[in-house]
Amino acid sequence: MRIRIVDAFTDRPFAGNPAGVLLLDAFPDDTWLQNVAVEVNHAETAFAHPLPEGGDADWALRWFTPGTEVDMCGHATLATAHVLHSTGTTRGPVRFATRSGVLVATPHDDGSLTLDFPTAPLTEEGAPAGLAEALGAKPLSVHDTGRSVGDLLVELPDEQTVRALAPDLKALIGLSERGIIATARAADPSQGYDFVSRCFFPGVGVDEDPVTGSAHTALAPFWARRLGRTDLTGLQASARGGLVRVGLRGERTLLTGSAVTVIEGTLHA
Repeated sequence: MRIRIVDAFTDRPFAGNPAGVLLLDAFPDDTWLQNVAVEVNHAETAFAHPLPEGGDADWALRWFTPGTEVDMCGHATLATAHVLHSTGTTRGPVRFATRSGVLVATPHDDGSLTLDFPTAPLTEEGAPAGLAEALGAKPLSVHDTGRSVGDLLVELPDEQTVRALAPDLKALIGLSERGIIATARAADPSQGYDFVSRCFFPGVGVDEDPVTGSAHTALAPFWARRLGRTDLTGLQASARGGLVRVGLRGERTLLTGSAVTVIEGTLHA
């Protein structure tokens, strides 16, 4: 079967967030899916197969990190939609049946895609013991992002603090279900982004995720309230980096970005 590595939330190779993508006839057993994700060894590997016509969705979609299956993944969904459209497998919007409900990916003439995801519910709470020490920075605020995302969203004083983080990754494990989203307002919005973020998920086998679509379903409502606008651009300031355009639409968040296939080959296992 064909296997592809796609860089998502970027318009050039070797940037954004790489994801493995496999289009299947049906899902094999979970052990095989997990083994492939370990072999690919990127933050996420997406597995999809077509569904019968006439239903609520066109494709079934699952996501695996090297350590576990997850409930939601933005960049691997974008990568899968990119493969479906770039190979001519599908045209127009595609509906994915997932653990997080039906997610729709809509292509645009410039090659970008918009994902329609559920907005994460934010609940402000106190910082858990050890968070500031593990991050190496004192939070301004901390929000729980709900079950589907499973992170703590941690607001920090400024962009430079986010960029300079060198957290104790082992100490972050157990502070939330999945990991930590660190964020701050952009130092200079004229550079083309409104806020920055970095995401650390050592508990699911991903020390730092390069660009995290699911995190932006929480970042969108967080920054929309503070900046007074519902259409924003986030920069995930990882080593690879990537831009995510977000549109807050009440209970739904639109995530727009591009993707590039960098590797295509044959899986023999």
